[in-house]
Amino acid sequence: MFHKEGNTIILIAFAICTVSILLINNLIDIDWLRISLLLGILVLLILVLQFFRNPKREFTPNHNQVLSPVDGKVVVIEEVFEPEFFKEKRLQVSVFMSPLNVHVTRYPVGGEVTYSKYHPGKYLVAWHPKASTDNERTTVVVDSPTFGKVLYRQIAGAMAKRIINYAEEGQNVDQSSDSGFIKFGSRVDVFLPLDAKIQVSLNQKVKGGISVIATS
Repeated sequence: MFHKEGNTIILIAFAICTVSILLINNLIDIDWLRISLLLGILVLLILVLQFFRNPKREFTPNHNQVLSPVDGKVVVIEEVFEPEFFKEKRLQVSVFMSPLNVHVTRYPVGGEVTYSKYHPGKYLVAWHPKASTDNERTTVVVDSPTFGKVLYRQIAGAMAKRIINYAEEGQNVDQSSDSGFIKFGSRVDVFLPLDAKIQVSLNQKVKGGISVIATS
């Protein structure tokens, strides 16, 4: 299954690959060169398909847990000052996504969306300290019955040029459901209450909508 945000790109990739294969077979007479070019095209197509995959995941909603919003590796666990919405200290958990990870963003908690804002910005590498405040990003806050307001922020990386955010203020959303997509690598920050019990460690690999990153 592929994410709907990849439909156009996948169709274009198939068209380019088809034309390229026909041209290579008709114009290249050197066997090793023709085979190498065909293999290269196949690898590129596989990478495009892998990037936009959207695996079906089953999870029973649990208001006492915060789930990872994306697939990737935990790169930050620390107490920080959150300046945009809370304007006070929060626990930050950040997950970095490589281009090979599933890039679907999922709601870490269920509840009402009380804040959703897009910020244009730079394209610093996703692990840069200022990426969270300077890069293209979206900030979404969901009011959870257990944790209160939980903020997550989609952050574009050096390769990401477009963030898709489905969250709209006033919506009631389900935990683990699809909340957006980030094209071509980046990270997501989650800001939790200071008394949340963190359940992950640095460099741990997590799965969006499945891995528990904190409990009440």
